[in-house]
This record gives sequence, C-alpha cells and structure tokens, in this order.
Amino acid sequence: MNRWRVVERESGPVNYYRVVTEDGRSFVRSEYRPPYETTVLGYELDAQTRETARGLSWKWRALTLPKGGDECASGRGDSAAVVYVSWRRGLRYYTIKYVWSAVGRKGSVCDQKRNPFVAQDTVILETGETNVWKSERIDLHAEFLRHFADGDDTNVPSFVGVGIMSDGDQTGSASSADFADFQVSTSVAPRK
Repeated sequence: MNRWRVVERESGPVNYYRVVTEDGRSFVRSEYRPPYETTVLGYELDAQTRETARGLSWKWRALTLPKGGDECASGRGDSAAVVYVSWRRGLRYYTIKYVWSAVGRKGSVCDQKRNPFVAQDTVILETGETNVWKSERIDLHAEFLRHFADGDDTNVPSFVGVGIMSDGDQTGSASSADFADFQVSTSVAPRK
C-alpha cells in the first residue's frame, strides 16, 4: 500500500486517499469532495515486472456514487471508482480507464481519446451497486489488443503501471470507493 504515489501531473493539491484497516484487511479509501480538483494515485512497476506482466487482478467497492455521473456523457464523466491500466511504447501511453459507474451500462466503451502521445478508452466494468466488494481479473495482452491493436500489430508494449481515482469535479458531487489486493501476475488464470 505504501508504494502508491500521487501522480502530480494529473492531480490537484489535495490528496483525498488514505489507508484504512477493516476486519484485519488494509485497503486504500478515496473520498472525493467538491470543490477538490481530481487527484490520481499511481503505482509504477519495476523494469522486470513490466516485461513479464500478463495478468492483473484487484478488488474494489463503490461507497458513494457521484450524482449524475456518466462517463459516456460529455461534462458528466465522474466515477465512484477508476482503475487506470497503462502501457507505453516510445513516447505514447496507452491507457484503459476501468470505471465503476453511477448509471452507465456495464461493458460499454466510451470516451475514446487518440493523439500522438495518448490512446485511452473508458470501459464501464461495474455499475450502480454500492458497499459490495467485487473482484476483477484482466488479461493484459488481450485487453491491449482489443482496444489498441492496429491491423496485424500484435506487439504489446510494456505494461508500466496502475492508477486509481474517484472524482466528482464535473458534477460537483461527492464520490468514494475502496481499492484492495492489486496483484500483477506472469500468467492469466481463468475467472472463477
């Protein structure tokens, strides 16, 4: 838990994250409150892990959904919980923004951004329900290829790290979530 850091270039001055222990389990709690600027916590992988990473798993739960938050609607893109998964090739970052949405449809892909330095897709992974821990597991190579492969390009760049966030800056509302048990693996186990 102590290796998470505020991503300064993506963050405002207030760090609204803290480590909480509940029933013997420690996790990161985010508690966004207006008028804070959005703050992102990030975890950068070491060089060896970047090259061997194939799977990523974590647990999360939404506590407070941002009122009117809708990642697929312009000007309302707030989420109770976000997990950023990022790769890098040269100067270009590729990021999938997995969200726990207030109203979005599970499985929707929206807010796709493309420029010479960034490619990003937003994927609604969970929606609605609060105060329930959910487990997620992704195949890093399959997800990269699904979202960013160009034609026959199957060359997946290095997986560089993970970020987490809760925000409500666009809707002016509170949002909060818990994040736990992030694990990077060298293989991808089937979902249970």
